[in-house]
Amino acid sequence: QVQLVESGGGLVQAGGSLRLSCAASGSIFSIDAMGWYRQAPGKQRELVAAVDSGSITNYADSVKGRFTISRDNAKNAVYLQMNSLKPEDTSVYYCNAKIAPTRWSSIHFNYWGQGTQVTVSS
Repeated sequence: QVQLVESGGGLVQAGGSLRLSCAASGSIFSIDAMGWYRQAPGKQRELVAAVDSGSITNYADSVKGRFTISRDNAKNAVYLQMNSLKPEDTSVYYCNAKIAPTRWSSIHFNYWGQGTQVTVSS
């Protein structure tokens, strides 16, 4: 059983900062890419940022220059530093990780956290 537990969401004024954290636990042999997605009411879930096992990062155009993703492989954790937040960043943010539970796993399975609310007031 694999679990992703997120923390760090909350309410912040426009221009402020928040840092999201996500830690994976359970049966983990290896982790490929880790990332953050967000979903606002009535909208599709979208990629915010991702980092692969070689620390190559990818960002949505809307957050480039404001958000920074990082990972700590020793802790099976991924972080999202969000600066210069805007009201349009308001959403539920989900952690995602592609995990091989055992050395015999043929693929990396897709796991999701429970989501954490980020609200940016104008």
